Amino acid sequence: MTRSVRLQSLAKVNLDLRVLHKRADGFHELRTVFQTISLADSIEIDYQPARQTELQIDDALAIPDNLILRAARAVLEAMKVHARVRFRLKKRIPMGAGLGGGSSNAAAVLLALPVLAGRKVSLEELWQLGAELGSDVPFFLQGGTAVALGRGTEIYNLPEIRQEPALVIASGIHVATGPAYQALERPTGDRQSLTSSDLSRKINDFQLFVRTLGEVRSAKAASASSANDFESAVFKQHPRLKAMWGRLRKQSAGARMTGSGSALFAVFDSAAGRDAARQILEEDRVSRGATVMAANLVNGRAYRRLWQRQLAQHLVPSRLAAESDLIWPPRSRYAR
Repeated sequence: MTRSVRLQSLAKVNLDLRVLHKRADGFHELRTVFQTISLADSIEIDYQPARQTELQIDDALAIPDNLILRAARAVLEAMKVHARVRFRLKKRIPMGAGLGGGSSNAAAVLLALPVLAGRKVSLEELWQLGAELGSDVPFFLQGGTAVALGRGTEIYNLPEIRQEPALVIASGIHVATGPAYQALERPTGDRQSLTSSDLSRKINDFQLFVRTLGEVRSAKAASASSANDFESAVFKQHPRLKAMWGRLRKQSAGARMTGSGSALFAVFDSAAGRDAARQILEEDRVSRGATVMAANLVNGRAYRRLWQRQLAQHLVPSRLAAESDLIWPPRSRYAR
């Protein structure tokens, strides 16, 4: 029997991002706040038990070494099951823009395949699999608003915030992640390029943003104390991106770049204000050629309920809608 599902795989933005130093393992020590947004890819999955594993993906972009296939192999091996699985991917999240589309796709596969296979895989196991696939993947296993430490895999959920309207600008400018990190001039190991006072200020400023966000429960209201360490370095390399950011800041003062770029975003007080800003930016000559997309912030509860709806026909029925929030990861009705 073939079991099928269609998933929405959500993007993320970094509401705040600080880079402290380069670690001995080659990754950078980060402090960031991840936030899921409604911009999404579509993934259709057809799952069928088999004697040997066969994976196929229909992907118009022909993404090399697609994380969907890597995630599928990893979780099938962890469950010790074989299956024929076909994926159909429709990309809407721009690639290489700091929006986490590939990581989100991988997390979607990690959450869905155990349900379709009728196996129980704990969140801790999924977390480990996700961390091996990419630094952002563990975050997408729960979504919402979260602090991420280390290389981004140490995740701590934050209080739910308002699902405010947002704009995302996909500039079309390619920002190479390696050179972006190099431009920060963070040395390897425990030695810091930052003085102790600068380091303390950076950490204190990040903590202030997190504390403010928790108090006001609004990314818009907290944005005055936010920062992204990559902005100054990336904007020097790409003056047109800085010009777009300037235009966006005129519409919403808390405009930021997400990740190491090149997507920009801003949060608004109302959908009407967001939509008016979108029209202005679409007609602006500086933003010509960029894609301006409307979205909303998605909190943790809404993220979990989205997954419950997407997988509903394959899940253990819940008597009360509130109970579904407590069952995480989603529990397969086929599990023995």
